[in-house]
Amino acid sequence: MMTSAQMRAARALLGIDQKRLAELSGLSVPTIQRMEASDGNVRGVVESLTRVVEALEAAGIELIGEGAASPSGGRGVRLKSGPRT
Repeated sequence: MMTSAQMRAARALLGIDQKRLAELSGLSVPTIQRMEASDGNVRGVVESLTRVVEALEAAGIELIGEGAASPSGGRGVRLKSGPRT
């Protein structure tokens, strides 16, 4: 599963806007907007979610699940569990 925060963070790391992610994934801008507006895990049609994940991965993003290791060892940002300010 991908969270809406991961999706926004991935775009930020790539320096792309919602329009560019829509182009890369072959989806519409309103679809990307709805996905990013989800609370917690991104909700949407499985095919659309798959297309976004594939587009992000092709652009160099590695989505890391909670508690999972990052095998590639590249640079990145990860949200710590626990209290947040």
